[in-house]
Amino acid sequence: MRIALKLEYDGSRYAGWQYQSHSPSVQEAVERALAFVAAAPVRVVAAGRTDAGVHAWEQIVHFDTEAVRPERAWVQGTNTRLADDIRVLWARPVPCDFHAQRQALARWYRYRICNRPVAPALGRTQLSWCHRPLDEGKMQQAAERLLGEHDFSSFRGPYCQSKSPYRRVYLLEVSRCGDEVAIDIVANAFLHNMVRNIAGVLMAVGSGKRPVDWVSEVLAARDRRAGGVTAPPHGLYFAGIWYPQKFGLPRQPIFARLPQDIRRVEAYD
Repeated sequence: MRIALKLEYDGSRYAGWQYQSHSPSVQEAVERALAFVAAAPVRVVAAGRTDAGVHAWEQIVHFDTEAVRPERAWVQGTNTRLADDIRVLWARPVPCDFHAQRQALARWYRYRICNRPVAPALGRTQLSWCHRPLDEGKMQQAAERLLGEHDFSSFRGPYCQSKSPYRRVYLLEVSRCGDEVAIDIVANAFLHNMVRNIAGVLMAVGSGKRPVDWVSEVLAARDRRAGGVTAPPHGLYFAGIWYPQKFGLPRQPIFARLPQDIRRVEAYD
């Protein structure tokens, strides 16, 4: 039997999603808790890896098991064995051809910035901080330069293992609510550190350090050295994943704004 789970977690205490021999990881904690419920070792596959300090509102994983349990047992039983900063929100049986990573059509990330002269006391591990005033209008103008399919080498981390630097960005929006500025980005896939590198570039524009047109120059350079600062990890959230309708998994409303005929690109794997 193949089971899919939706997780949320605060990544502050973890060395990222992926198992690490020397540091605690979210994957390790989840597999240990699931093994207790399944009464057997469990290995999970995630929709995407998150780095140290990065959070998730919606991380989807799947695993195979011979254990027969009701859905609520996978949820409640697993949660009793997890720390308070990781939670299973639902569990669903899925067809054996479902794959949490390979069959995602699009992914959504949000980057959150506390924008005021004084650093936050509350949520300081869940928000980035920029003391310079950010012009969200200029950030949005700059963000529009990144829409569509491009070679995102200038926004690619040095340890990225993807075969191709090309990605298609469907949506990239900057908004403000009081002292918080949010960057929402939806794409068919992401390169390692791509969102944090984009956030760093947009913050440079919003703070007045760089002009709006600089973003086009960075993109055209296809060189990470042209891209400026990588934004801190603790403002980043893995916010949602969209799968083909045939799997029957819930879909975040933001994906209704995307073309409904999009397909996966095998070359990105």
